[in-house]
Amino acid sequence: MSLIRELQMVFQNPNATMNPTYPVGKQIERPLRRFKVVPSNQVRDEVIRLLRAVKLDEHYYNRLPNQLSGGEKQRIGIARAFAGRPDLVLCDEPVSALDVSVQAAVLNLLAEIQQTYGTTMIFIAHDLSVVRFFSDYIAVMYLGEIVEIGPSEAIYAPPYHPYTESLLAAVPVPDPTIKQEHIRLEGSVPSPLNPPSGCRFHTRCPRRVMLPEGGKICEVETPPWRDAGDGHRIYCHIPLEQLRNVDSVFNLSDQETVPTQENGHHVSEGIHAATPDYGRTAQAGH
Repeated sequence: MSLIRELQMVFQNPNATMNPTYPVGKQIERPLRRFKVVPSNQVRDEVIRLLRAVKLDEHYYNRLPNQLSGGEKQRIGIARAFAGRPDLVLCDEPVSALDVSVQAAVLNLLAEIQQTYGTTMIFIAHDLSVVRFFSDYIAVMYLGEIVEIGPSEAIYAPPYHPYTESLLAAVPVPDPTIKQEHIRLEGSVPSPLNPPSGCRFHTRCPRRVMLPEGGKICEVETPPWRDAGDGHRIYCHIPLEQLRNVDSVFNLSDQETVPTQENGHHVSEGIHAATPDYGRTAQAGH
């Protein structure tokens, strides 16, 4: 029971996580009563406090899920996840099911609540424009295996793993004046139940030709971990010296500060400001 309280989750699809017959207040009440977070006579007041924390007023207490928008449902999911005052909240694609118009609002909300409660968050996402705003440390996964890990600032510039490079190159850039390297991965994604031998990425890796014999070693031997310093490690046969010489996917600008909650900007502002410089945004994907 203690583990359930310490670890909570914000799910990808808020529609699938709410009981359609229960009002909002009752659904937030459940973890409060289950984990005895507050005395019984204070439960309603705590629910209202949580509603206000997610920018919803007390009138939502008696509303049913079918009376809520997608963004409002996800806010309820966030309130419910933090109701038990967990130590760790796992956010699994928390905005991918929402319209772009409400994604930034929900992301700002997550960041504000995380800072208020001091809760650790694991943020799983494919959205390259938001992960950096949440992450101190990022792990990039391919077929269930970590291929690169390190501080967030280290992930977005060479040296990077060829798969990380392809993820960054897949970000659409609306500014036609920005030069972007286009990387097309050939072939289909192998089954994670029967992954390729050697390096799991070798069947699609565009950089294996940098190695002798067209990267034959990638097919038969698992890669070594290469230490790029400061906790940044890359799982690849290609030497770091060669990976460092790879052109950056985007032209980075040192003149613009990456907008974060700490320097007074909100995520919505950060997404807008980072649009012409997507080398400053990335993903903890798989």
